[in-house]
Amino acid sequence: MALPLGQISPDFALWDATHQRTVRLANWRGKQPVVLLFCRVLAELAYSPHQYAYLGAINQAYAQFRNAGAEVLVITSTVQRQGQAIVDDLGLTLPLLSDDSGSTFRAYSTGQGLGAPLPAQFVLDAQGRLRYGHLFSLLHRHASPDTLLTVVESL
Repeated sequence: MALPLGQISPDFALWDATHQRTVRLANWRGKQPVVLLFCRVLAELAYSPHQYAYLGAINQAYAQFRNAGAEVLVITSTVQRQGQAIVDDLGLTLPLLSDDSGSTFRAYSTGQGLGAPLPAQFVLDAQGRLRYGHLFSLLHRHASPDTLLTVVESL
């Protein structure tokens, strides 16, 4: 079951492979909007081809999100070591968080397919309330960077 719009988003604390620190979602509450990107990684060093391209596009748009006053957090179903490999492989500048237990994916009800969590995107307002959500479907795998940026700019 999807999270309802307007609900306070579930908190989490995950390791950020990009900046080598633990990130807690609650640290942004009351400060700025946050875009959450749940990304599927199938196996160690085996990226979903759709996720690989999507992460590159989001990374290119990262400065636009920051200029709009939002933070972007990528959450992957990887161990910390693999998260670091993804950061290095893609040259990511945005935070890439490792959720190897899948607990954050479950808390946000992203769904599961072929034994791996499914991708999803969420936009939270500065109070931490869910204002936009996109769950994976075969017809619409991801919300585009432009769509997410439009939502952020409307807050």
